[in-house]
Amino acid sequence: MTGKQKDEERRERKQQRLDAGPMSDRYPQVASIVVAMDHYKKGSGISYMHRTVNFFPGSAAYFLMECMEDKCIDGGYDLDSIIYTMVRGHQESADGELACAGNDCSGHRRVGYKIAIEYS
Repeated sequence: MTGKQKDEERRERKQQRLDAGPMSDRYPQVASIVVAMDHYKKGSGISYMHRTVNFFPGSAAYFLMECMEDKCIDGGYDLDSIIYTMVRGHQESADGELACAGNDCSGHRRVGYKIAIEYS
């Protein structure tokens, strides 16, 4: 991926984040969401990075986490449907694993995630 392509992807994601609106509009009953992720390289069982992302009522309701592979195009980890299902069922926690669905990336990554939701 060229620098120009990566910049364009970042602009698109920034616009998507703005278009998503605040979490308080989409999930008014949610006080906070904490997403903890361990990033793994393809074929590896060793986490090379831990990342925690906090969402509050004023945060954008945008739950596509970026792939950390520089060469990845249109990749990432979409937690939107997982969070939607959790809120709908009033679940407080969930965990699982997702693989990056991006293109043109020889070393695709995966994440193990834990999501904690606090309700108002």
